[in-house]
Amino acid sequence: MRIALAQIDSVLGDTEENLRKAKEVVAEARDRGADLTVFPELSLSGYALAELGDDVAIAAHSKPISSLAEAAGEMAVVVGFCEEGQRFQTYNSAAYLEGGVLRHLHRKLYLPNYRIYEERKHYNPGQSMRAFDTRFGRMAMLICNDAWQTFLPFIAVQDGAQVLIIPADSGSYPYPELLDTKSYWRGITRFYARMLESYVIFVNRVGQQENLVFWGYSHVVDPWGMIVAEGPVYEEALITVDIDLGNVRRRRREVPLVKEARLALLAKELNRLVEEGGDL
Repeated sequence: MRIALAQIDSVLGDTEENLRKAKEVVAEARDRGADLTVFPELSLSGYALAELGDDVAIAAHSKPISSLAEAAGEMAVVVGFCEEGQRFQTYNSAAYLEGGVLRHLHRKLYLPNYRIYEERKHYNPGQSMRAFDTRFGRMAMLICNDAWQTFLPFIAVQDGAQVLIIPADSGSYPYPELLDTKSYWRGITRFYARMLESYVIFVNRVGQQENLVFWGYSHVVDPWGMIVAEGPVYEEALITVDIDLGNVRRRRREVPLVKEARLALLAKELNRLVEEGGDL
């Protein structure tokens, strides 16, 4: 299958303009023969929502989402948006669109809320981690900080995922002596690809909002941990690459690292930690 990484900037709070741009990118990706186009986190709303006075949350089955699905046609699309829940909740969500309809919705589970990050003030955390079937194979989505929780990709792969899709809004951290985000991401994606023997698709935005400068550098890693495609730094780009999901099965047979997870053992020890006063 052919993957298109839509490394783009977003206009803060302007859903209409961001949707127009997304449809242009989808049309170009389709012309290039892409089977799946992946956009960054919150690509329809922008990231620094604290600057906005207006509510930009939209429902998962709203017109902007359905119109993008219709524009994509048979091509699959992953798009990030600020989701309005049924009971006044707001989520940082990513939708998987395929065949002109919404097939899967992932709500960001781990919301960073330290130093410059204030996502927990604006969003409710999601409540489930599920892999899902597509016409290409079984996949899972993790939104940015979700991928920094090592057990979530593990759960996704044990749920059958062959591909981990990670939309992100990762910027240059203002405290580089504490955290080099660009270097960390490269290590994280290669680690998961190797140890979970899966394809990892990382799509990061570019541009600037508040004091965050988003650096892009989107990339795809194969089940051997090799980077098979990567985008530029600080520039918009549409990067396409062909992947073979047969490589996942091949690698997992060569070195069966994910074959025997012993989930009951993990459940027992996790329950013990909870009972001993662990974080609920």
